[in-house]
Amino acid sequence: MNFSNIIRQKNKLLIPFSLLYKAGIYIYHCLYNWGIKKSFQPPLPTICVGNLSVGGTGKSPMVEYLLNLLSGLVPLSSGEGVGARFQVAVVSRGYKRKTRGFVRAQEGVTADDIGDEPMQFYKKFPGATIVVDEKRAEGINRLLQQNPEIGVIILDDAFQHRRVKAGLNILLTEYNNIFTTDRYLPAGSLRDLKSAYKRADLIIVTKTNRNITATEKQKIIDAIRPLSHQKLYFTDIGYDAPYNVSTKQNIDLETVESIILITGIANPVPLLNYLKQFPANLVHLEYPDHHSFSQKDIGDILGTYHSAGTENRIILTTEKDAVRLMEWKELLAFPVFALPVRHEFLFNKGDDFDQMIRNYLMQQ
Repeated sequence: MNFSNIIRQKNKLLIPFSLLYKAGIYIYHCLYNWGIKKSFQPPLPTICVGNLSVGGTGKSPMVEYLLNLLSGLVPLSSGEGVGARFQVAVVSRGYKRKTRGFVRAQEGVTADDIGDEPMQFYKKFPGATIVVDEKRAEGINRLLQQNPEIGVIILDDAFQHRRVKAGLNILLTEYNNIFTTDRYLPAGSLRDLKSAYKRADLIIVTKTNRNITATEKQKIIDAIRPLSHQKLYFTDIGYDAPYNVSTKQNIDLETVESIILITGIANPVPLLNYLKQFPANLVHLEYPDHHSFSQKDIGDILGTYHSAGTENRIILTTEKDAVRLMEWKELLAFPVFALPVRHEFLFNKGDDFDQMIRNYLMQQ
């Protein structure tokens, strides 16, 4: 029996536990559907980005896509003149942070305080307000008390949390693991009911093969069966030029001889496939998603870097991992580069998606 068959057999043994998990989340949703538990609807435009599974669908790049888009839009009646822009806030749980309660991203705060992804948003979008609170409704109320000028909120990774009712729900599902064929935890990666997709307004199939045929595309559409009010999009991952985390200077990967790649993400395969096109010798040090790097990890990274055997070598990582790695000051003496990731809409549907966001804001 090969390894993949062993994994499948192991997952089958977990199916009874998956049924118990499904029953639990079914009851959770019933409490809200029957009105026993109440949802809080913020008094301003609120866009939720989420998925039905655990990790790897591209939520953070989508939050960044929205931050870029919303930061450039002008409210219809801002009262502040033509130059006014939406004041955008991101509210996140702050996964794997070492604090609790409401924390605002500001000078002196670290990834341990707010989580790596909120720290990434804070570093890249200084004009946005970034806050974390595991109780999102309380976090939103406190945010609006402190910043009543906020014009729109992005809820990061909150689709499965019914306590807050967003005005627009964006659901992501991965091309190679569409939610319709996935299993519930722990046999699969589903953490929410498959039927929950009906609450979405916009559905995005992420990390799509750019060479997808019309037949393959239609099979996915038929599997998801979007409702009449839902719009379905396909995106792939795109990469911008890596930049030095200290100097912010870009580098052309075609000129590099050795790359020591550090990842602490759910699915590094698309990144590895992207880097294979470059001539550099690639060494990959893989860590768990949202990994908190230790002194030993830093020693391993630098040891691998020193043993690379070439002068023209770099340490390359994701922007999410970079915010944790840069807390280790000894790394700053070495060429550490972060690789930005973005969503690229396929079939020329990017403008259509942007207009859907604009239409939602105009209706508020």
